[in-house]
Amino acid sequence: MQLHVRNETSTLKAVVLGQPGSIGAVPTLEETYDAKSYESVLNNTYPKEEAIFKEMKAFENILLKHNVQVYRPWTLEDCNQVFARDVGFVIDDKIIVSNIIPNREDEKEAYEVIYNQIAYNKIYNLPEKAHVEGGDVVLCNNIVFVGIYTQPDYSQMKTARTNKYAFAFLKEICPDKIFIPLELKKHNTDPRAGILHLDCTFMPVGKGRAIIYKEGFMSRQDYHTVIDLFGKENVFEITQEEMYHMNTNVFSISPTIVVSEQNFTRLNTFMEEQWGMTVERVPYYEISKMGGLLRCSTLPLIREDD
Repeated sequence: MQLHVRNETSTLKAVVLGQPGSIGAVPTLEETYDAKSYESVLNNTYPKEEAIFKEMKAFENILLKHNVQVYRPWTLEDCNQVFARDVGFVIDDKIIVSNIIPNREDEKEAYEVIYNQIAYNKIYNLPEKAHVEGGDVVLCNNIVFVGIYTQPDYSQMKTARTNKYAFAFLKEICPDKIFIPLELKKHNTDPRAGILHLDCTFMPVGKGRAIIYKEGFMSRQDYHTVIDLFGKENVFEITQEEMYHMNTNVFSISPTIVVSEQNFTRLNTFMEEQWGMTVERVPYYEISKMGGLLRCSTLPLIREDD
């Protein structure tokens, strides 16, 4: 397989979609590793496997409708494998295997079925102290945005997933790219106060457009860096409540087709009416209670250059 992913929106040809089967028992509060899951466990609203299966099936049907080749990891017993994006990500023709948080390490085994089809010299394993997850890596052709957290309490923050060591390592293996670090606000238990991954606060869509949540960035300067690159007129800004429901975490099938949660009324209407995009609406509300949405569930392998 010839990997090829340069951005978030070019026509998708092949993708890994996470696995909804055998997700195991509802975690305890201590076992949750993001603020949204913490909240749903606390409120006794954690999603049931049947609901997760139904939502992922709806998403898969949309991908197949648009002639995308869909790969799935093996199903591991009692293991939540919904969020493929955390396990690895592709930059150009390289796949980077994430150093995910230790209690999710088992998930990597299930991707052997995909790695077996990729040339071994295109698979990059990170040094142990370099932490990164695919949700923090947003591609924009020659620019790679990376959501990071560099504060002294990094080790206490379960929601801090990408560090400066990983940022340096990515720059090393992709020397022709311009890497832009964006420091994110973090909170372990309040999903309105912190950002789990960069794609929960910023996401390019269409041609040269983006969805953004201004307050997700630690520094106002980082927000302005993104705005300056895209242009204020090409950015749709979401509210705190929309961020909480993960409105930025949509998934593009092409520059004109985007998959979005059916309840994102303001965003979906805007993308259709103002940006002329086709919005494929799917139910993904139950899955959102685990701290991720549509982009989080995917690991794109091949996108055509449009």
